[in-house]
Amino acid sequence: MNWEQLLSLKRFGDHNKRLRKEQDETRLGFEVDYDRVIFSSEFRSLQGKTQVIPLSKTDFVHTRLTHSLEVSVVGRSLGRIVGKKLLQKHPHLNSVHGYQANDFGAIVAAAALAHDIGNPPFGHSGEKAIGEFFKTGYGKKYKEFITDKQYQDLCDFEGNANGFKILTETRQWRKGGLRLSYATLGAFMKYPKESLPKKPSSHIADKKYGFFQSEKTIFMDLVEELGLMKRSDTDVSYSRHPLAFLVEAADDICYTIIDFEDGINLGLIDEDYALEYLIKLVSDSIDTNKYYKLPNTEERVSYLRALAINTLIQEVADIFMDNETSILDGTFSCALLEKSKFKAQINDIIKISIKNVYQSKEVINKEIAGYRILNALLEVYSKAVENHMKGQESNYDKLILKTLPETIDFDSEDLYTNLLSVCNYISKLSDSNAILIYNKISGNEL
Repeated sequence: MNWEQLLSLKRFGDHNKRLRKEQDETRLGFEVDYDRVIFSSEFRSLQGKTQVIPLSKTDFVHTRLTHSLEVSVVGRSLGRIVGKKLLQKHPHLNSVHGYQANDFGAIVAAAALAHDIGNPPFGHSGEKAIGEFFKTGYGKKYKEFITDKQYQDLCDFEGNANGFKILTETRQWRKGGLRLSYATLGAFMKYPKESLPKKPSSHIADKKYGFFQSEKTIFMDLVEELGLMKRSDTDVSYSRHPLAFLVEAADDICYTIIDFEDGINLGLIDEDYALEYLIKLVSDSIDTNKYYKLPNTEERVSYLRALAINTLIQEVADIFMDNETSILDGTFSCALLEKSKFKAQINDIIKISIKNVYQSKEVINKEIAGYRILNALLEVYSKAVENHMKGQESNYDKLILKTLPETIDFDSEDLYTNLLSVCNYISKLSDSNAILIYNKISGNEL
């Protein structure tokens, strides 16, 4: 792979090549990507979606929106640092093509901003709830009517693939979705493969899948434009865009450190753990006198969090540059933080977060409720669509379909397309909106 192709400014529907040196410096193409994501309705809905603690009433606990903004900030820093080093190593990218370090930062920031845009309500349990509906619930009946890959898309409903759908899906007024640059779309896609075969190798890009069958055509156009390397002769599987490693690292840094911080601020993790675990990350930069003068737990943990994130940003940038050659030739096969000298400390932090936060009673109880709510919504809407396709819809089905936004069209004769539209609609709901609709269709609220 080569950076000239990987930094493509092409957008869906372009007929002429866009050149970086011809860009308006007041609003560069990659910066437009960030703007389009942040003004989208799908991004705004993240403010009401669970990060870790569902429907928390406290101000300092993160939602998907605040998490995405923080990942974007970390990603921008990573992109700029790496961009500066890459331009020193490959000066023709600047002298011939006009790329600046900030271009790399803008690409990673925009992709990181969008990284959770496809996630359903109720956190990762929402993905599992949708998958279980088709794997073992009412939706299992549809298996015989669609292809194996289409069925796998539904059984392993994936927020990353749904995000790619949201970013690229043509609508009545929005041809080509948000029309982001292909460089940003490439950086967004951590798993450039289809749902089958499932986890064919231990390569990081095979951990999950990145696009539904409905977006296969635009995915193939994307990999051709960017020059991504094919990794298999038997299935649709490609090497990552190199900057996807930075998007992933930004997410890993934020959820490792900030979810830990949330747990401490909520009293789910003792403050002593903050000193015990985070001090190992910041021992070279901490001012102990300053630390002990801070007045409360929240400020002390905030101070350690800032130092820890900065430490990991600098290290990840170095790891990327040390492995740039193998990343470009597709042989680098793990997350960047897997190469961190702080890997043991990071794993310790994640373990305590899993035990005390992710598996806390508050989280588990809300996940149980989320399963029931999403299962009920999926059954009601899929039945209504199924009966509509058969021309056997009841008055109740008609009423249910009228509750959907006008932008959703179920007149397709393709069952997979319609089922995926149901999943996509439900995935865009906030936690509270999903509860509200569930109560309405259950007759619990008028």
